[in-house]
Amino acid sequence: MQIELEGEDVRIAQIQREQEDNLFGLENVVGIGVGRKIKGEEETDEPCLSVLVAQKVPSDLLDDRDRVPKTCKSIKTDVVEAGEIFAGQQMRGNGGDIGISVPPPTPPPPPLTLREPADEFPPFEEGIGIEALRTRRRPAEGGYSVGHVRITAGTIATGAIDQSPFPGIPRRYYLLSNNHVLANSNNARLGDPILQPGPADGGRFPRDVIGRLSRFVPIRFGGRPNYVDAAIAEVNFHDLDRSIFWIGVPRGKARVRPRDIVQKTGRTTSYTTGRVTAVNASVNVNYGGGRVARFVRQIVTTNMSAGGDSGSLVLDRDEKAIGLLFAGSSRATILNPIDLVESQLGVRVGF
Repeated sequence: MQIELEGEDVRIAQIQREQEDNLFGLENVVGIGVGRKIKGEEETDEPCLSVLVAQKVPSDLLDDRDRVPKTCKSIKTDVVEAGEIFAGQQMRGNGGDIGISVPPPTPPPPPLTLREPADEFPPFEEGIGIEALRTRRRPAEGGYSVGHVRITAGTIATGAIDQSPFPGIPRRYYLLSNNHVLANSNNARLGDPILQPGPADGGRFPRDVIGRLSRFVPIRFGGRPNYVDAAIAEVNFHDLDRSIFWIGVPRGKARVRPRDIVQKTGRTTSYTTGRVTAVNASVNVNYGGGRVARFVRQIVTTNMSAGGDSGSLVLDRDEKAIGLLFAGSSRATILNPIDLVESQLGVRVGF
């Protein structure tokens, strides 16, 4: 995956770097990126500097010092309401900080039985299938529930191997997801058990251990920039399938630009699609407990996730990897570019 910056986008990114600190100093600003101007609820082809705010406020209610300028060095800005950005959308549950609520147990549907053909089909029962990704599965696939033994639940992205040697014979095999899914937001030790399904979905130690925490990129709070919220767990080869449920096996990596259509399968919202709204974005992400981390060079899409989808691999329509889903709001979803995930963890996802 490479972020596609060319033409006017290159200049916008340069101005973004120059103006970023000033713009983040404005009240209500949660992110800044290279996007496309929105007019009348419709996204246009006009490049702009997208300024993400938690909530749009009429300009006459803002102090002059908190108003986003209409232009930055002749580049048009566009104020986009994104909501407050949370890791895992931060609907807190029991245990760790992954960010899902723990629903009451859902009774299983009655078993299917064979019957004689009827003149009419029985009515379709909606909602039964959405629980499928919260069950135990071996080999597990991308999209299924997973989590550190002390969190609630997140999502398996896909399988991964070490970056070298390639081609060759891998010595180890890994399950990819977020730091806050597999490493409990830095509060874990290498070797800790990883459960599939995650604890919120009935996963229990030692019965449902699928692997052990192998590597994670520490999340830095307090203003120092982050690139990824990512971790891997070492698994047995036969316990994980690289295929992503309802999508298939990732077929390499894709270049990405604003307005691209993307897809994912996740533990909570199953299969969803979205549209890229900004690239090269810097975003402040809330991890709860007063902890905020700034992530840079991120991808922003329309809302395509909910709490518990953290860790999903996002792909384009050709099944090429784009990014690792890790945060969002009711209006936007935030992705780590997959090339940064690979380089920071020392793994290869798209073969």
